[in-house]
Amino acid sequence: MNIVMLIGAVAAILSTTSFMPQAVKIIRTRDTSAISTGMYVVTVLGFVFWTTYGVLSEAWPVTASNGICLLLSLFILTMKLLPQREKEKVADAVEPGGG
Repeated sequence: MNIVMLIGAVAAILSTTSFMPQAVKIIRTRDTSAISTGMYVVTVLGFVFWTTYGVLSEAWPVTASNGICLLLSLFILTMKLLPQREKEKVADAVEPGGG
């Protein structure tokens, strides 16, 4: 693996895993009050375009990393927009007995 590929792999891993702490916190606390809806709408749209770009340009690392980021950021945005009762149901389904 050359240095360019290594840097790209590390960047993809860091970008992808950066959403995990927020998603886990939401599942555990069921609290999304401090999350900016606007920021996550823009983030989700950005990942939609990056994923589409990756597919169209046949760049699987771009597609894979941004596709995963899209799913995680879409989960966070969805949890932000759900009513509390629905948020509880989703969090319970993902982490039974948690919260």
